[in-house]
Amino acid sequence: MLVTREYRSVADARIALSGALDRASTPSLFDRIDWFESLHAHCFPDEPVRILHAMEGDHQLWLFLRCTAPGKLSALANWYSFGWSPRFLGQPDAATQRRLMEVIAQILLKDSTQIDLYPVADSTSLLLEAFRRSGWFGVARPMGGRHLLRLNGRSFEEYWTARPGRLRTLVARKSRASRFTLSITDRLTDALWRDYLAMHGRSWKQPEPSPFFLRDLAERESAAGTLRLGFARLGEQPVATQLWTVEKGTALIHKLAHDQAFDGASPGSLLSHAMFAAAIDGDRVDLIDYGTGDNGYKTDWMEDREVLHRLDFFNPRFASTWLPAARTAISALVG
Repeated sequence: MLVTREYRSVADARIALSGALDRASTPSLFDRIDWFESLHAHCFPDEPVRILHAMEGDHQLWLFLRCTAPGKLSALANWYSFGWSPRFLGQPDAATQRRLMEVIAQILLKDSTQIDLYPVADSTSLLLEAFRRSGWFGVARPMGGRHLLRLNGRSFEEYWTARPGRLRTLVARKSRASRFTLSITDRLTDALWRDYLAMHGRSWKQPEPSPFFLRDLAERESAAGTLRLGFARLGEQPVATQLWTVEKGTALIHKLAHDQAFDGASPGSLLSHAMFAAAIDGDRVDLIDYGTGDNGYKTDWMEDREVLHRLDFFNPRFASTWLPAARTAISALVG
């Protein structure tokens, strides 16, 4: 028997899950109920959520969405999310996954006009097939990627030997003249967080869009021992910082920034060298994920690129969707 439910708050979904998407049972940070709860509270507090749940025996599907406008839904994700996907519990086979997804798509067809999902990687085909079979018009477009490093048992020395010569030469040359002190901690303090925010404020980047969300993440991961917060300092002054998490063999590079006034001394590159070495030889990770975005510097440090897609679904029962659907389809064709 297939049963469906819908929750209009992450708190209610948490209760219904009974620990099923907690840290202990969920390897990926971006699939956890803590992640969705904090993301909604700090980044989308004015947008209602729609959390769809389908269950057949021991098999479950959970879909976390947010309402961006009447009839319009988006993935509960943003620039902090390395990926978004439907969450299956109970290890359903491919046929069961499609069946559960189609039921959810049919429910959404009743009162939704448009749905956009990003960033999607390995569930693109499943989502497209299920929504199309349920009556939606769907378009998938590649929208950048995420850069990955698979160590395959290599030590840091073996990894570093394979880096581009210009990067190795830069780090060696800047290290010889460096006046910076490098540090990496797994525990957050108020003083360290003030240094992080001050450092970010002096960088080339825009102001941190959701500092309270990031602080919540750092505190949560610090309590779990998975935080890796790195600094390069000149005396007491922070000149570069990076925020990583390391868990279950995977390192995630969430944020990095450096003070442009010190560009000539490359404190960011020196700190990256130390962070990669600590993750590979210290934490013995199998995978390092540099997150979304095709920044040029990432290719020097990483070896693989995974394509991310944006999926747009249009409900053909509403004439208001016909023109945007046509425009989106043309955009996908011309790239």
